[in-house]
Amino acid sequence: MFVVVGVSGGIAAYKTVQLVRLLVQAGHDVHVVPTDDAVRFVGLPTWESISRNPVTTSVHDDVPTVRHVALGQAAELVIVAPATANTLAKMAAGLADDLLGTTLLATTAPVAVAPAMHTEMWLHPATQANVQTLRDRGVEIIGPEDGPLTGGDVGPGRMTEPDDVFARALALVERPRDLAGVRVVVSAGGTREPIDPVRYLGNRSSGRQGVAVALAAADRGARVTLVAAHLDSGIGDPAVRHPLIDVVPAGTAAELGAAVTGASTDADVIVMAAAVADYRVADVSDRKLAKEDAAGPGLTLELVQNDDILAGLVDARRAGQTIVGFAAETPAEGEDLVERGIRKRRRKGVDLLAVNEVGWTTGFETADNTLVVIDAADAVVARASGSKREVADALWDAIVAARA
Repeated sequence: MFVVVGVSGGIAAYKTVQLVRLLVQAGHDVHVVPTDDAVRFVGLPTWESISRNPVTTSVHDDVPTVRHVALGQAAELVIVAPATANTLAKMAAGLADDLLGTTLLATTAPVAVAPAMHTEMWLHPATQANVQTLRDRGVEIIGPEDGPLTGGDVGPGRMTEPDDVFARALALVERPRDLAGVRVVVSAGGTREPIDPVRYLGNRSSGRQGVAVALAAADRGARVTLVAAHLDSGIGDPAVRHPLIDVVPAGTAAELGAAVTGASTDADVIVMAAAVADYRVADVSDRKLAKEDAAGPGLTLELVQNDDILAGLVDARRAGQTIVGFAAETPAEGEDLVERGIRKRRRKGVDLLAVNEVGWTTGFETADNTLVVIDAADAVVARASGSKREVADALWDAIVAARA
């Protein structure tokens, strides 16, 4: 495989030498594209001897081969490691003032980046916005890790170790197509139950995990209907652009239930990842509820239960259809998350239940997640931690295994 490894100017460039070595040992044709700053940390002779290919930093070298675009056109995989804050910003803006920039703009191959910088730079809103822009474009962000940094600092910003970058990057081009021909329905996001024309009852779900599940299925060849309740800004953009995903909007639990039920009639797999409201307001006001109209200092809302969408899907499922539920739990102190998940799986009757613990700082509104997957025999068949896309891929591994 033709692999381009971009190297930007950070001390973590020394780690990339080992990454290139791993790629070469695995039999790949590796072409290193360092920036001028990167060469100040690791010189051209090192890159050439490790990669076994000539290395240059300039768009003016090897002009007859149109090298400034030829590398990107030929690439089957591009890895940028380390990716400094400056490089992330240039990638997000589409700047092409050096060979690495032109290569990135000229490629249609999967791109993975391994950020490395000091904690303050990583956490800066500009860097986080650039990272989100790249994620929305389908770039795989690997790390950074939390650990010792240059100068004695400690915190998030350490480049992920070469072995992990190697495995994660190759997974982008080695993903199985084991869902080709499979029709999938995924629900995502949080439902909103109106109180009046202005207010609603909702939850903190961003929709990131459900969208990741839909994207992972489509990347494995499935035709996906994504029933999307409220999604945070930008979360659904990659799904909207994906040729194998149809996005159906839904607002309330009733709307989501109707959309999922309609789409499920010919679905092979249904994954209910949305955070669906258990209750709705019994009497929705046509006008905004105002304090001046209240009978006293308080407000009482009568809530009624929404229909159990998941239970309805289980009751109506056809032979060969696989139904997967999600359970966001806040177990009591000393309570086992898995036992709680097993009880819920039995109540729902699903084929698989993905359980994750949520709290004020975990599960919702975060880039990472941790899942435990329980099967119909009440056995734990998968555990996954990492980015929500990594977790989604692990969930599909478990679904494919269960269907087999």
